[in-house]
Amino acid sequence: MREPEASSLPRHIAIIMDGNGRWARRRLLPRQAGHRAGLSAARRVIESCVQHGIGALTLFAFSSENWQRPPPEVGSLMGLFMNALESEVAELHKNRVRIRFIGARAQFSTALQQGMHKAEQLTVDNTGLRLNVAAGYGGRWELLQAARQLASEVLAGRLRPEELDEPLLANALSLAGSPDPDLFIRTGGEQRISNFLLWQLAYTELYFTDTLWPDFDAVALQQALNWYTQRQRRFGRTPEQLESPGHA
Repeated sequence: MREPEASSLPRHIAIIMDGNGRWARRRLLPRQAGHRAGLSAARRVIESCVQHGIGALTLFAFSSENWQRPPPEVGSLMGLFMNALESEVAELHKNRVRIRFIGARAQFSTALQQGMHKAEQLTVDNTGLRLNVAAGYGGRWELLQAARQLASEVLAGRLRPEELDEPLLANALSLAGSPDPDLFIRTGGEQRISNFLLWQLAYTELYFTDTLWPDFDAVALQQALNWYTQRQRRFGRTPEQLESPGHA
């Protein structure tokens, strides 16, 4: 399979990892087995992104709405999350991956919160792939937090309302300092963004695949990258403008 040139690759990929439960059900396995297989898929994709030299990868691991799932499944996910922190972080650190968790942490156990903080501190100086793990995250929640933060700045007199602009709001969001995703991938056949990175996905190329997340691998990622290189990203301009000699 043809590999895209490095210059045409996305700087930042965002993924909704969907289909773990269906993968397990088709094999007459408990949903927990699907989540464990999904962790293996995440490992494969991270390794592929490192090999391709992708700058940033954001994985939607657990949404703010996922707390509504049956308690046994939530408990299983929390256990898997804790095990992943204990077993995967050292290898990620070895490969110079910088880890950041985005989302509301207060609902997670103290042990999980400490594990997240430890992983972030261990990898903070790494210069390789930026791995953002969205846990307890929701796009509307994120925008509300940013609005509250900026409103507080206005009330305190440190900011005037007329000074509010897009860069200021973007800087108050979870992925401040990272470029917006160039490529969004959702596995599992659904075609929606499900409250994920509502601000950051404004001009992102959206790629949907029927492949269930546990089956997503380096080949499937390569197919998504090849699709991405065929897209013409215009950002409001016309095709003629992009093709003109003066276009940078």
